[in-house]
Amino acid sequence: MSGRHLTALAALALTAAASPAAFGAEITFACGSTGIQSRLCDEAAKAWSAKTGNTVKVVAAPQSTSEQLALYQQFLTGKSSDIDVFQVDVIWPGILGSHFVDLKQYVDQATIDQHFPNIVQGLTRDGQLLALPWYTDAGLLYYRQDLLDKYKLEVPETWSQLTETAKTIQDGERQAGNDRFFGFVFQGRAYEGLTCDALEWIVSFGGGTVVGPDGKITVDNPQAAKALDTAASWVGTIAPDGVLNYIEEDARGVFQSGNAAFMRNWPYAASLAESADSPVKGKVGYAPLPKGDGEDARHAATLGGWQIAVSKYSENPKEAAAFALYLTSRDEQKRRAMEGGYQPTIPALYEDAELLEKRPFFKTTRQILESAVARPSAVTGERYSEVSSLFWNAVHNTLSKQGDGAANLAQLQKDLNRLSRGGRW
Repeated sequence: MSGRHLTALAALALTAAASPAAFGAEITFACGSTGIQSRLCDEAAKAWSAKTGNTVKVVAAPQSTSEQLALYQQFLTGKSSDIDVFQVDVIWPGILGSHFVDLKQYVDQATIDQHFPNIVQGLTRDGQLLALPWYTDAGLLYYRQDLLDKYKLEVPETWSQLTETAKTIQDGERQAGNDRFFGFVFQGRAYEGLTCDALEWIVSFGGGTVVGPDGKITVDNPQAAKALDTAASWVGTIAPDGVLNYIEEDARGVFQSGNAAFMRNWPYAASLAESADSPVKGKVGYAPLPKGDGEDARHAATLGGWQIAVSKYSENPKEAAAFALYLTSRDEQKRRAMEGGYQPTIPALYEDAELLEKRPFFKTTRQILESAVARPSAVTGERYSEVSSLFWNAVHNTLSKQGDGAANLAQLQKDLNRLSRGGRW
């Protein structure tokens, strides 16, 4: 974890906590910094402050989800009151949940019931509601429709087709003078984002979900190895060598600048691709991620999403919970969807005519969300961070040509077996 990020956010939090509130309570909110999240969080904080007379200090967390988790663990295990409200990944309640307030004491059942039930279920532990759904996510294929038209090609249905199509477009664009053009960009750094990408590849080839719902480790199989070897073949051919260090914003930067034909990313990138100053505005299409090969091949998208949790160590838990309710409300979720393309956790918003007119790709993403694949965080509980770290490192080794998929997954299976104590977790 970057010492710079730790020091910067800690300093911000301590400064916020030390500042005397002009009126009402003062709370501090740790918000993500990917895309336009910081701006949207600042706007929400100001609106709620004006409405309630309380004040909110917004601090920006690192873009890397792995760095965020390490930072949050430092604050929470130290029982620090410096951060009251946390933006948390969908997989974190099992890891950090013992540090969060049970929000059921602040929320009525009707408010809970307006969200997707499976998301609420994932945030509930031993009857306690550890976070409120804020926005949901699933992996998505972005493509340049203008370039498909130019080369008379179709949107790829399989990874083999994507490989061929990406190479055709890449070769053509480079011959036309753009030697910085690549066929495909994705998240290849050794961090949680690579776990998401690689889970999609493996599931799409019928290679299982690394750890099954019964706790058994299933990752060492030929289809999973084939999926990783396929992905490794992209690096240095249709994807830049630098993709091995890409997170979401790196991939978006290449694609949105007009230098890639395809991109794997989350839905947030769509609104930015269509912004007024985007070089690819009006040229981008959206589709489910491709299928692999084999009889169990299917389209697969990793389920993502972020929630709002309140620290047990907050000095103002009632006000912090009220702010959490505001952030996750229907009106605020609609505003974020309209402004930033963030996927609501409230099904009724997918029927909102004004929202669908502004974000027509929500029709595609809702279908993807309904069949999205969850990471094995529920079954592995507090050990999920270790599971994911072992997985993304095995994948990164494969992408880096440090062993093939079969060898790296065989070693991963052994490492996970030792960690799981025979599948008991």
